[in-house]
Amino acid sequence: MKAPPFRYARPETVAEAVRLLAEHPGARILAGGQSLVATLQMRLSAPVLVIDINRIPGLDSIRRAGDRLLIGALVRHAQTAGSALVAEHCPLVAAAMPHVAHAAIRNRGTTCGSLANADPAAEMPACAVALDALLEISGPGGARSVPARSFYSGLFETDLAEDELLTGVSLPVAAPGERFVFDEIARRHGDFPEVGLAARRRAEGGRTVALDLVIFGPEPCPRPSAAAREIALHRPFDAACIAEITAAVTAEMEPMAHAAVRRLQAGALLRRCLPRLADGPPDHLKNENHQQGIPA
Repeated sequence: MKAPPFRYARPETVAEAVRLLAEHPGARILAGGQSLVATLQMRLSAPVLVIDINRIPGLDSIRRAGDRLLIGALVRHAQTAGSALVAEHCPLVAAAMPHVAHAAIRNRGTTCGSLANADPAAEMPACAVALDALLEISGPGGARSVPARSFYSGLFETDLAEDELLTGVSLPVAAPGERFVFDEIARRHGDFPEVGLAARRRAEGGRTVALDLVIFGPEPCPRPSAAAREIALHRPFDAACIAEITAAVTAEMEPMAHAAVRRLQAGALLRRCLPRLADGPPDHLKNENHQQGIPA
C-alpha cells in the first residue's frame, strides 16, 4: 500500500509547530516516524497534515538539570542507549534500551515518540510510570508538565491534546541506595513483549521505604502496582515479601487477552527479577536475562 495524500510542513520552532497543530485538526507529528510511517503505509492513518519537527533546535539533547535528567523530543533511542548521562543517572532506562525493537528502529525512532504513541507493550512508557517521570508538553495555552502516572489513561490514550506537542521528558536522577530492575518476556528479541517488568526500590536500614513496580504489556496502559507498594513498605525485601508481592501483583492484573497465560508469565518474571532489588551489591545495570520466550 501507499500512504494516502497529505500535506507536509516543516516548522522551525515549537511555537510554529503548535500553531500548525491548532490550525489543522487531525494533523500528526513526525519525529522518528517509526510508528507514523507504518500506519500511513497501511492506511491506518490519514492525517490532513504531517508536521515534521526535525528542524526545531534544542529538542535533540540529553542534559542534567539539578536532580532531573531531561531527554528532548528528537533524541533517538540509540542516543538514549549510548548516553553516559542516562547510564549514570537513570539506570532503569539504560537497562530497558537494549529491549527496544532492533538497531535500525533505535537509530531513527525517538524516546519521546514512544512515550507519546502509548503502545501498552512499549518499554519507555513503563519506565516513565515506574520512575514517576514528568512529560513536558507545549500547546496553545503554554507549557505544562504532566506526571506519567496520569498521562496514560487507556489503550493508546493519553492526556496529550490534538493541538499539543510533547517536547521532552524529565526523569528523576537515581538517588543513592535506589535499586532498579527491567526485564521482559518476548518470543524473539526485539519483538514487543508479552509481559514486561520495570521496577524501582529504595530502602533504609534494610527495610523498603518505596517500591514502584509496573507490569506492562498485557493491560491497556502501564500503571504502578499499589498492592506491591503496600506489601513491601517498612519490610525487609526477603523471599517471603517477594512471594507475597508476586501473588498480589498477578492477582490484580487485568490482561486484555490470554489472562491465565499472562499471569503465569508475570509470576515467573517477578520471581526471577525481584531478588535483584534486594539489599546487596548494586547490580541494576546488569541485564542478566537474555533468554526470550515463556520461562519454565
